Amino acid sequence: MKLKNIFILGTAVFSISACNESSFLDNPPQGVVSENVLMSADGADQLCTAAYAALMGPNPQDWSVWWYPTTHWTTGAVRSDDALKGGGGTGDGFETHRLETFTLDATDGVTDSKWYHLFVSVQRCNSALKVLNDCSEEQVPNKNVRIAEMRVLRAHYYFELQRLFNQIPYFDETVAEDAVSTIPNNEFTREQLLEKIAAEIETAINSLPESQSEVGRVNKFMAKAYLAKVYLYRAYEQNAGNHAVTSINKDYLSKVVSLCDEIRQSGRYGLLDDFQQLDLVQYDNSKECIWDIQYSMNDGSNSAGRINWSMLLNAPQGPYSGDGFFLPSQDLINAFQTDGNGLPEFNYQSMADFDQVAFTDNFVTVSANDHNVDPRLDFIIGRPNVTWKTYTTTPCLATWVRDRGTYGYHCAKRFFVSPESADMYPGWPWGASALNWHMIRYAHILLWEAEALVELGRQDEARPLINEIRNRSAQSDYVKAYTATFEHGNCPNYGGYAANYKIAEYPAAGWTQDYARQAVRFESRLETALEGERFFDLVRWGIAADVMNKYIQCEQDIRPYYQGSKFTAGKDEYLPITNNQYKFSGQNYVQNPGYASF
Repeated sequence: MKLKNIFILGTAVFSISACNESSFLDNPPQGVVSENVLMSADGADQLCTAAYAALMGPNPQDWSVWWYPTTHWTTGAVRSDDALKGGGGTGDGFETHRLETFTLDATDGVTDSKWYHLFVSVQRCNSALKVLNDCSEEQVPNKNVRIAEMRVLRAHYYFELQRLFNQIPYFDETVAEDAVSTIPNNEFTREQLLEKIAAEIETAINSLPESQSEVGRVNKFMAKAYLAKVYLYRAYEQNAGNHAVTSINKDYLSKVVSLCDEIRQSGRYGLLDDFQQLDLVQYDNSKECIWDIQYSMNDGSNSAGRINWSMLLNAPQGPYSGDGFFLPSQDLINAFQTDGNGLPEFNYQSMADFDQVAFTDNFVTVSANDHNVDPRLDFIIGRPNVTWKTYTTTPCLATWVRDRGTYGYHCAKRFFVSPESADMYPGWPWGASALNWHMIRYAHILLWEAEALVELGRQDEARPLINEIRNRSAQSDYVKAYTATFEHGNCPNYGGYAANYKIAEYPAAGWTQDYARQAVRFESRLETALEGERFFDLVRWGIAADVMNKYIQCEQDIRPYYQGSKFTAGKDEYLPITNNQYKFSGQNYVQNPGYASF
């Protein structure tokens, strides 16, 4: 079964932390547990439960986690060339608009709350570890396993903090609460922080079992997968003053290869047969899912259940009646075009926009959509007049986007079940279901190992890994054309499909290191599109400024609100340390490079 009790109990426990979590006791689904009970062996398991619950955002419904999402749709996708904020115009969720246009400063409230939420999550782990450390194995028979789980979770929350804010205070459960605010945020460099995070996970791996009786608890392979990700980030060493990549550490890359190999050779994991199965509830915790954040519906908690509140705003209108945030960029749509051999068009930005949509007098016309495309385009993105999942009433319609004049006509198709499905919650919260969030999946392992192999000069070993992903897409069921007549016109029919789908494996000919590097980075974008990792990839590779400024230049022709926007190298790779946190530290923190000093 899913680890539902972890999320049900998550808001019912009291976490000892430097942050004030009293609001967690306002609406507990199962009552309040006293501090005396929690700070004893009897409360150890509930403290661990609270640390797990923070994976979905601490107290997500009451703390508006949709603006501070654990899925990184704002900080990792909208801040990249993959997505637009969407919603009801640039003023709707204005702080996220500032994130999209790189106009944030230290007064930003959403940024401040994201920092706060993550440190609440860290302190939940610390609270559990304090109790576990003082318990005997007789009192808590699985003590060492639980300690290891908490260390991996704490490493995850610190990793998120580091790649968002770069300069952060680091402390463990031995630090007194009243001393937390005195810890500077520049005590450790980026490399030192990632070293500490890696060490946490490496220590934990020794105590973790290969499998757990409750799905969702950290096991040895989940920890190894996360460790591979940390080492991949460590490998790209950065200049502290301007965030430029100065070197790539081959020892760390070799560690990535070794860890990913262990996971692949375990025989426990593999790609699902069809890419679209990733968005079906029945494939939660499947062979592709190495680490799923567990969600559930109708589980006895408030509202729809322990659903993915991070995606609350993002369901389109139409049959979902959603708020229509988080829309794909035209640049992402264009990137799915393929050449006559079924390989990516790396120079897609010099080509005409794919799927140009005009909407006049409630009638849609779509043009420039005859070029070959990767089938993942229509697995991931909703295009007007094209079949939407298994919904038969209408195809995706232009009217599903709220502010078409600002954001165009395309929707994010992933991360939602089909609207007629029994797995979707009826009514508000719009588009809710028990669909898990795939934090680490097998495709990521293939991409990470391929990337490391390419940088090690072993690109011939990387090509089969990339091709395994491309072949899965080729073998998936392509989206069929919507052939029924409806009031906004018919969609085209390319031999029964919604587009000219053409995708092929990379051949051995011409597979140089430079070409392979371009291929694996391109594949990473397409395979993980809208999963919230794109911006962090660009920063890790040291190409964020070049990519984002070229993107802004191209996209502003159809998105005028981008005019005047600019990604500033040496600044915009990380979020600012906010004024509130500076005050909390007793003016002990330093600001990230590029932002105005406190």
